[in-house]
Amino acid sequence: MLKQFLLLSAASLFVFSPALMHASQDAAPAPAAASHAGAPNPLKATAEGLAKAKGLYQIDCAMCHGDNGNGQTDLAKSMSLSIPDFTNGKVMSAKADGDLFDIIRNGKDKMPPEAAGRANDTTVWNLILYIRKMAVNQ
Repeated sequence: MLKQFLLLSAASLFVFSPALMHASQDAAPAPAAASHAGAPNPLKATAEGLAKAKGLYQIDCAMCHGDNGNGQTDLAKSMSLSIPDFTNGKVMSAKADGDLFDIIRNGKDKMPPEAAGRANDTTVWNLILYIRKMAVNQ
């Protein structure tokens, strides 16, 4: 009896597995994140928010963007990256916070996205406030 049950179970898996795999491949892709293009930053700078953003920046951003945000790192040069200079007030004033949010969240060119599991939206908005503080003459 046990042999028959095991044989029937194995046969069922053999028959139904391709159908289940095909169904999962046909599933709709995950919806794209909502665009924040042109949106203002909904947060005001706080010491706590900026401190968390600084920590995230040092871990995830500084290797390419530089500790001071000028984008002149060995890694950026070796990868032939064109990185905006966060210390240039004119460059930064031309960028809306919502556009920066979308770039950070979704990535751009060789820049990987900042996944929601690593940084929630509040942290990303604080990161933008932190980056803006790097600009001179803004």
